[in-house]
Amino acid sequence: MKSRLAAYTGSVEEHRRSILIPLVIGCAFFMEGLDSTMIAVAIPDMAKGLGSNPLRLNLVITTYLLSLAVFIPLSGWIADRLGARVVFCVAIAIFATGSALCGLSTSLPMLLLMRVVQGFGGAMMTPVGRLILLRSFPRSGLVSAMNWMTIPAMIGPTVGPIVGGFLTSYLSWRAIFYLNVPIGVVGVVLTLYLIDNFRAPAPTRFDLRGFVLAGFGLAFLQLAIENLGRPIVPTGLGALLFPAALAISLLYIWHARQREDPILDLRLLRIRTFRVGTVTGSLCRMGLDATPFLLPLLFQVGFGLSPFHAGLLTFSSSLGAMLVCTFSGAFLRVFGFRRLLAGNACLAAGVTAACGLLRADTPVWLVVALLLLSGCVRSIQYLGLNAVSYADVPPPLLSKSTSVGGVAQQLARGFGVAIGAALLAVIAGSGHLSVGDFQLALFLVALLPLSSVLGFLRLSPVDGAEVSGHRRPQPGSA
Repeated sequence: MKSRLAAYTGSVEEHRRSILIPLVIGCAFFMEGLDSTMIAVAIPDMAKGLGSNPLRLNLVITTYLLSLAVFIPLSGWIADRLGARVVFCVAIAIFATGSALCGLSTSLPMLLLMRVVQGFGGAMMTPVGRLILLRSFPRSGLVSAMNWMTIPAMIGPTVGPIVGGFLTSYLSWRAIFYLNVPIGVVGVVLTLYLIDNFRAPAPTRFDLRGFVLAGFGLAFLQLAIENLGRPIVPTGLGALLFPAALAISLLYIWHARQREDPILDLRLLRIRTFRVGTVTGSLCRMGLDATPFLLPLLFQVGFGLSPFHAGLLTFSSSLGAMLVCTFSGAFLRVFGFRRLLAGNACLAAGVTAACGLLRADTPVWLVVALLLLSGCVRSIQYLGLNAVSYADVPPPLLSKSTSVGGVAQQLARGFGVAIGAALLAVIAGSGHLSVGDFQLALFLVALLPLSSVLGFLRLSPVDGAEVSGHRRPQPGSA
């Protein structure tokens, strides 16, 4: 009887941890996504409070993204050296502390410096969180764990504009930074209680030259991406950013081939599932990440809705993501990665194009239904991409893979928003934005997930089967 009770208690504890650990990691993603989207709506008030031009306050967003791009390659090496739990806790603490110091800033230079600090924490937080998830669960339990992690990660960017607008309107722009402090404290406490301190038995030597080259290359590339959507530097100088980023990146690739342990190990791309999930997945993510940027603008600029009402509509997509959570694993088991990712990319393209058909007089229930479907599709695709990317990566290479994957996801997110903004700028020209401009931009953005289908079809039907649980029917079976 005692042994049966002990087994039952252990089973309940294991089930609880299988939900709590992904949620704790997901809350770090939630905090990062919430922060990045809250700031956008608070920029006018921040400029007024700091006595600066609102256009210069774009640097608050850009500085953070540059800091992320530079420091993400460090995350895997530091986690191997100090242990994943230690690094994750320190990363959350740095992010929350940097956020609090942003709220205390009295000048724009001070605010930008604190955003660099915050970006360093964010650069460690998300890749190391993903690494903890990969090492905490067997391959067969990875899809369920990633499902729980994905929910808060998708909710953060969606509710960010609503929360940011509310705090800025009724308290102060500084409150949006202070909000991260209690979330960070809870995250550190739960991490110390729930998560083991995974570390590599023999960490590799630090690749200083590679870090410098990768840092400059990624910084130039991120700045070039940001300059497409939010011009920061003069046009002539901006045109040089992409060639400079390409030249430094090629130099890094040459350097990485000479080393056994480069800071970003591009040899991981030889693993087919990692290559498809990272490279083809980035193309698909650009379209998926551009849509949540375009829709709130369509609702506000095109339809004349208030930021609050536009935020409530776009939150429907997060509800869709939560609703589909319990079914995502079943879809993967039935279809496998190849058919699910390819078919769902087609569906994502169709839903994005359908959003371009919305009008100001479209019934609200139809808009909500379409956004619910959009959330379902995005959630399933993100889950599939996250899971397939690491399905066949050997355990000793997991920390390196999360660094490479983190860089790819960060750049894809930036490119998605930049492409959306650039399309609007080109389509509208010097005139005012109209509903038709948004519609054409959404039709063009829909081509991104559609073009990724060919890449997903390069997977074999049984790739990642240990993770998805998909089994190909045997010939002659009933």
